[in-house]
Amino acid sequence: MDSADWDAILDTIPDVRDGLTRTERIILYVLHETQRELGDRSVPTVMLYGRVVEHVNLTEAELHEYLDRLGVRG
Repeated sequence: MDSADWDAILDTIPDVRDGLTRTERIILYVLHETQRELGDRSVPTVMLYGRVVEHVNLTEAELHEYLDRLGVRG
């Protein structure tokens, strides 16, 4: 198994500590950091998407699915 396969597996398996996947954790971290930069204002989804894809390969529709699952509302 190469590292790309291993990364794909880690992106989909929830962590036993809190039930979040690696992708969900990255999204929440980027959301928090961006919100802090904006002075606790709401983060536009397009801005969040632009920053998240620097870390994770996903489509805008997939980001919306993750945000819905995480309970993040715009």
